[in-house]
This record gives sequence, C-alpha cells and structure tokens, in this order.
Amino acid sequence: MRKVSNVVPDATALKALAHPVRLRMLGMLRIDGPATATQLAGRLGLNSGATSYHLRQLAQHGFIEDAPGPSRRERWWRARHETTSVLSASASGEDLELGVAFTQAALSGQVSQMQQAVEEYARLPEAWRKASTASDLTIPLTASEADALTAKIMDLLWEAMRNAPPLGEKLEGGREPFSLILHAFPYPGRLGK
Repeated sequence: MRKVSNVVPDATALKALAHPVRLRMLGMLRIDGPATATQLAGRLGLNSGATSYHLRQLAQHGFIEDAPGPSRRERWWRARHETTSVLSASASGEDLELGVAFTQAALSGQVSQMQQAVEEYARLPEAWRKASTASDLTIPLTASEADALTAKIMDLLWEAMRNAPPLGEKLEGGREPFSLILHAFPYPGRLGK
C-alpha cells in the first residue's frame, strides 16, 4: 500500500486555489500528469499567457512544481499532491468562509464532470457502465451515525486509492481514472436556520 500525498492549504493558498481555472488546471495535472502551459491552454481554450499566470499562482502557493520534460525549451509542470483537504469540521471565522467558498467552486466543477459523464454514459463499454452509478439516498441518522457512516465510506475510498497506482502516470491493465464524488450532508433546509 502506498502513501497518498495530500495538502491542507492555508487561507491565502485556498483563496488562490478557489479560482475555477486553477482548480481545473490542478485537476488536469493530477489526473493526466505533467504538461506545459501551451498544452493546458489548448485543453482549456485559453491563451498561453493566461495559463502561465495561473500556473505561476498555483506554484507560488505550493500546489504544483516544475517537472522534467522531454525538452528544455518548454517548461513542464506537475501537481505536488494527489489530494487537497479543506473545510475542517472545527473551522470557524474566515477559515470556515474560505472553506465554504472553495467547496462551492469545486462543486461547480464536479457538477460539470458529472453532467459530462452522463452525456458519455451510452458510449461507455458495458463493463464501465456497470461500474458507474448516479445514486442518492436519504437515510434517517443521528449526527454520530452519519459521522460513522461517512468515515466508513471514506476509509474504503482511501484504501482503494492507496492500493491503486498514482494518478498522472501511465496506467496499465485496463485501468482508467475513476471518479467518485461524495457529498454527505443533512437534508437541506432543516438544520442551521
């Protein structure tokens, strides 16, 4: 089992990361591996100047770093960590506000990914359709039962990640990046009024 690298950004870094383009860039570098500003610009539909600016911001806050590339003429970048953790349950004040703002920005990207996945579902091989789901369940639980359930699910997901090869490298044996997006919360509109 391998160790999964994780970063817990401070408030300043979190502000920098909450930008939607930077979030997408970091995700691309994590999943697809090292890339140049020109390559990312093409994939994002941006000019390379804007892409370079966002890459420098990500590097300044420790999310990405220089990567060895096939040529010294181009600057290659790679993600420094596989995951980012934010929004601690004990957060308060500005940390809580920034965590919520970051989570809202991340959610926007996740919803886009899920919509694209649904659009592509019919074109997937049957084995990948069978492995996919779009499910939601609402279960009556106490806060401690909900915490235990969420912890159990997260333990299972972290174990799977530790047993899998790292993202951003060549995958073999029929492996593909497989996204699991988990949002667990009390049914909206009932608590916190």
